[in-house]
Amino acid sequence: MPRTCPFQPPPPYAKLRAEEPAARVTLQDGSTTWLLTRHADVRTVLSSRAVSSDRARPGFPATVANVGAFAQKGFLLSMDAPEHAMHRKLVTNEFTVQRIRALRPRIQEIVDERITRMLKSPTREADLVQALALPVPSLVICELLGVPYDTRDVFQRHAEILLDRSTPAEERGRSFGALRTFFGELVASRAAEDTDADSDDLLGRLMTKYREHGTFDQEVMTGFVMLLLIAGHETTANMIGLGVAALLDRPEDLAGLRAGPDRMPQAVEELLRYFSIVDYPTARVALEDIDLGHTRIRAGEGVIAAAAAANHDESVFDRPDVLDLDRNPRGHVAFGFGPHQCLGQNLARAELDITYRTLFDRVPTLRLAHPVADLAFKDASVYGLQRLDVTW
Repeated sequence: MPRTCPFQPPPPYAKLRAEEPAARVTLQDGSTTWLLTRHADVRTVLSSRAVSSDRARPGFPATVANVGAFAQKGFLLSMDAPEHAMHRKLVTNEFTVQRIRALRPRIQEIVDERITRMLKSPTREADLVQALALPVPSLVICELLGVPYDTRDVFQRHAEILLDRSTPAEERGRSFGALRTFFGELVASRAAEDTDADSDDLLGRLMTKYREHGTFDQEVMTGFVMLLLIAGHETTANMIGLGVAALLDRPEDLAGLRAGPDRMPQAVEELLRYFSIVDYPTARVALEDIDLGHTRIRAGEGVIAAAAAANHDESVFDRPDVLDLDRNPRGHVAFGFGPHQCLGQNLARAELDITYRTLFDRVPTLRLAHPVADLAFKDASVYGLQRLDVTW
């Protein structure tokens, strides 16, 4: 179900939501699964203990080739309770609002430096994806973890392969293997160093916590670093590009934000709801029978809780297909819902808020080089732009 309008979810979502909110759909490998398109059903399933997130479990929806590869050791997104709860408890306080607030000055420096570099272009034009959207979250997550920034090309290249829906299973396996080896060597090197709870970076602090807890496992730490680096840059990078494109395409909305910059946090929430770039990766497999209205999902059956469909549910959001920066989109599921709700959501919000504010403040003449209809969008697990040419 492709997005035929770049800024809207697939059209069949609305029809299914009205006529068959829990529908049987066919996946790329020929298997079938349940697709949920109502906000209430999506939240019910994502918060239920009667479903599993384990990508290797039989019946899990094969939304990409070799989906079981995402069940790498240390990948929180593929863990179930009680294992998931234990790991989550150890890392959650690294991503609290207070912790991220302390990072904001450094995020601001990174954003300013990248914009300054972009503005040095003698042609007064740039691909914003490469100049700003990718570097900002990559630099932030590398600094947060204590990973050398010059390694970014490795995980960015492999992340594109892993998140591309058309990547063959064999190629996806090779990319996972290459990343696992790369980050395994990095973690092994750090593990051999003396670290303590006051370390300046997240990786050092986590190693200390796991050792104190008696559960340090180098393979688990490797998987966790892989997940953070892949998810920590790709999602935010895509939201930066899409948000800039949408706001430049709506000069009145952009003028309102410039006049009232305090509205930016709410605008960020609406942009997150509107685009819902992480849509079908919120998949599960039922551990027991689940009743949703008149529909019964049997134990062992897969289910996709479509975030984009839920975030465009007319019963929850008035005129959901309209980008309304004055809306309070409370209850959106752009970061998922339940125990697996995005660990880094506070970091993503800070990066988006700072990047949008700073870019539009420092470059008031910024404009799209091409109409939105001519932009190249990704066909990937995380929706976004391949490039965004801008001028000023």
